[in-house]
Amino acid sequence: MDDAPDVDANALLEGAGFDPERSVLTRRQAEVLALRERGVRQTTIADLLGTSRANVSSIEASARANVEKARETVAFAEALTAPVGVEVEAGTDLYDVPKLVYDACDEAGVKVNHTAPDLMKLVSDAAGDAVRGREVREPLLVGVTSEGTVRVRRSG
Repeated sequence: MDDAPDVDANALLEGAGFDPERSVLTRRQAEVLALRERGVRQTTIADLLGTSRANVSSIEASARANVEKARETVAFAEALTAPVGVEVEAGTDLYDVPKLVYDACDEAGVKVNHTAPDLMKLVSDAAGDAVRGREVREPLLVGVTSEGTVRVRRSG
């Protein structure tokens, strides 16, 4: 247990403002994530929590899946409420996407905080395999919040 002699899961959760009533994580999931993010090994966490390493592994996997679902939910909600939503059809050249986004933002009075090359990279990275090379292979929704934050989602 020498990788966590001074790590207190309760103090970590309190310091981070964990509220089990408002979180998608259970308290146990939050404890495991907090300890893992501090580099504590699963076997040590199992000893601290009085459970097996396999159980800690399962709790961590569930916690990370819940965090990803929460991120996806936030991205979905932001896309729905964003003042700018640009539908990018399959077959579109990635090099045409910045103009589509800039035009829609100009019309809505929203400033985009990205250059064209940065915007293409952001869209390509966020779209994953929906973009290959310069081709948009699956329909995308590019949303821009009133603060200029760009969100990319697969659509259709």
